[in-house]
Amino acid sequence: MKIYDNPGRDQWKSLCQRAKATENKQVEETVTAILKRVERDGDRALSELASEIEKRDVTGGFKVEESEFEAAASRISASLKEAIEVAVKNISSFHQAQLPREIIVETFPGVTCLQRPVAIEKVGIYIPGGTAPLFSTVLMLALPARIAGCSKVVMCTPCDSEGHVADAVLYAARRCGVSEVFKIGGAQAIGAMAYGTETVPAVNKIFGPGNRYVTTAKQLVGSTTVAIDMPAGPSEVMIVADSTSCPDYVAADLLSQCEHGSDSQGMVICDTMELALEIESATKRQAAMLPREEYIAKSLSNSRIIVLPNRSDMLAFANRYGAEHLILSIDEPMVAASQITAAGSIFIGNYSPESAGDYASGTNHTLPTSGWAHSYSGVNIDSFMRKMTIQKLTRRGLEGLGNTIIKMAEAEGLAAHANAVSIRLENGN
Repeated sequence: MKIYDNPGRDQWKSLCQRAKATENKQVEETVTAILKRVERDGDRALSELASEIEKRDVTGGFKVEESEFEAAASRISASLKEAIEVAVKNISSFHQAQLPREIIVETFPGVTCLQRPVAIEKVGIYIPGGTAPLFSTVLMLALPARIAGCSKVVMCTPCDSEGHVADAVLYAARRCGVSEVFKIGGAQAIGAMAYGTETVPAVNKIFGPGNRYVTTAKQLVGSTTVAIDMPAGPSEVMIVADSTSCPDYVAADLLSQCEHGSDSQGMVICDTMELALEIESATKRQAAMLPREEYIAKSLSNSRIIVLPNRSDMLAFANRYGAEHLILSIDEPMVAASQITAAGSIFIGNYSPESAGDYASGTNHTLPTSGWAHSYSGVNIDSFMRKMTIQKLTRRGLEGLGNTIIKMAEAEGLAAHANAVSIRLENGN
């Protein structure tokens, strides 16, 4: 992890660069071929791909049976169940408060316009199952879907070579009311939910993180077939620190994100070289004690500590970067937060670790990465809903607004549009 001492603004662009994935063309070609097979051959393609990629026999089928849910629940400890209940309560409370209301406005005498929120009928969620079974992501996606009123929630997640899905993932899925769970991972899972197969229902929108193959599959089907939550990339955190911060806390937050994967990125912005060196030392010390040290070491090679003595420059750099997670461990952090214009989620002060948002504070941890925070929100209740507009014009309303509509239609050369109004106004009934 390199330290940069007061870099000029002409260097900021390069310092904001994320780790770039290699072999993107090869990944896209592989994913395209997989998606075509799933669209064409359905379940047969899923079975063949499980054998080819995972070396796994799926003669028993893909769908998780009731007995598997029950067995998983019996193996989950009481303490973990209690922890999940606390998280469920907090996540549900925050997302319940986000439910939109119907809007009714009389825009003109006799002209009433409505905006009505409507749940997306069928949603699919993808839960990674590689180096860490992310059962917390089940809570973050399935709970808002249920609160929004989605009638069907389908989940795909990888399993081990014996066909077992992580117990906590199954327990969380059942607790959150997921309709059906399928033991399918990778790009083929995205294809199954996008196109539908004999076993897996097609959905209207797909949510969830994943590796490069999953992310590429989401982007490809998202451009042609089905909606997706957002573009996604490797996880990232930025910590803005000053003399009021604790170097050990900063290091711990940095490492908690770096352990996600080798292409994750941690960024620290601080105001003195002395603090930068203290954070660097604390990071090395803590990293040596963590079990995922291999991932962390590679991630730290993509990470940076940047010294910017001026507070306004620190916040300007944070806005330029647009972090997935932004931790403000500085004096008057709420004042600083009011000046932030691009971040997936902000964590305030020394006692708001990024882990809180990942698990149980109540906010959603499915957030825009790779600078997409400049234009995308994180997942929220609106992600699972559509807004339909409705208008009702009375005879009086059309008479009052009709000439405006006719003039505009005629100016655009659309005579049929104008006629649709004038024919009504000429009719005395």
